[in-house]
Amino acid sequence: MALISVDETITIAMSVKDRHKSAKWFEDMLGFETIYHADEAGWSELQTKTTGVTIGLGEHTKPTPGNCVPVFGTADLDTARQKLEQANVSFDGDTDVVEGMVKTATFYDPDGNALMLAQDLTDGS
Repeated sequence: MALISVDETITIAMSVKDRHKSAKWFEDMLGFETIYHADEAGWSELQTKTTGVTIGLGEHTKPTPGNCVPVFGTADLDTARQKLEQANVSFDGDTDVVEGMVKTATFYDPDGNALMLAQDLTDGS
């Protein structure tokens, strides 16, 4: 049995210089559809052709190409984080919260690969 529960979504987070330009590229080259641009958060999200899988574009002045982070959706990030920490899983700092949007926490697998948990806060959670 799994230690925590994740939902049936995954977002592949990528760092880019210009989210709007990158979103257009994904639309034109791969046929993905932009779901939204959250300019205040420096984030854009696109629906891929695979159900439950999105591409998230985080805007950075100096993006790190090749550094993709799988983001697993969860209904209760705080409980999931607590269970993982009790199992000696290391996290990268505190949980980040963008009020009314999302709560995220980055953690690492045994080889140091970054993974992230995200809780959707848009429904008033």
